Amino acid sequence: MPITTTNNEKETLEFAKDYIQNLEGGEVILLQGELGAGKTVFVKGLAQGFGIKQRITSPTFVLMKVYPMIKEEIHNLVHVDTYRVEADELIKIGINEYLENDDSVVVIEWGEKVKNYLQSKNIKFKIIKIKILAENKREIII
Repeated sequence: MPITTTNNEKETLEFAKDYIQNLEGGEVILLQGELGAGKTVFVKGLAQGFGIKQRITSPTFVLMKVYPMIKEEIHNLVHVDTYRVEADELIKIGINEYLENDDSVVVIEWGEKVKNYLQSKNIKFKIIKIKILAENKREIII
């Protein structure tokens, strides 16, 4: 399990930008970490790496945002926040349209809340944990 330490937000963004080299489409990534750990910062880095120009904010109240793009075979970055919801509510807003869709990468903040649902549907996922080590220092565990 690779572990990376970042010393500021910029390094976290750069790490996430580089991480897209590991993605080919169809991935579901569960981001875990306490409030303020940098989950949204990680998604911002992914978006920058994919060349998405839109402002990335946490979809806490809208639950899911889809950022269209054209990056080889990947056409959508789907950003989901399950802080205030359970898996059944995500189904109602259409997450199943993107899960395991080869032209999308789905990133779910507070992913531990939907882990059991994904496992029950045999949907493969990756877990990325972000831990706060100090005010700006983070440990990212893939």
